Amino acid sequence: MRVKKIKIGIKDLKTALRDFAGKAEAVERGEKVKKETGLYFTSFEAFRKALTPKRLELLHMIKLKKPISINELARMAKRDIKNITVDVKYLEQIGLIEKIEVGQRTAPVINYDRIDLEIAV
Repeated sequence: MRVKKIKIGIKDLKTALRDFAGKAEAVERGEKVKKETGLYFTSFEAFRKALTPKRLELLHMIKLKKPISINELARMAKRDIKNITVDVKYLEQIGLIEKIEVGQRTAPVINYDRIDLEIAV
């Protein structure tokens, strides 16, 4: 089985713009550019605000226990449904969770096995 991973990185804005400009120039020259997908934050503080310990715990729980609804996830996590809903919505917005309809329920799903963290120096 192939391990699917998602890349999360921390790059300051100047580095991100420089990388973008470099790839744009390569495309203009007709060079083949490797497609990179991932989620990047502009600072370690921004990363820590986005991926709190409780949100990381939710990701782990969703991957291992495969809840069939947001309500079931809240029960598993022993947390208030409102807080779980907010966290799931945010994690979905940044691309770490997908939601699928299962009957009349909405189940959170993770389609990767590993998160790789990359920090530019």
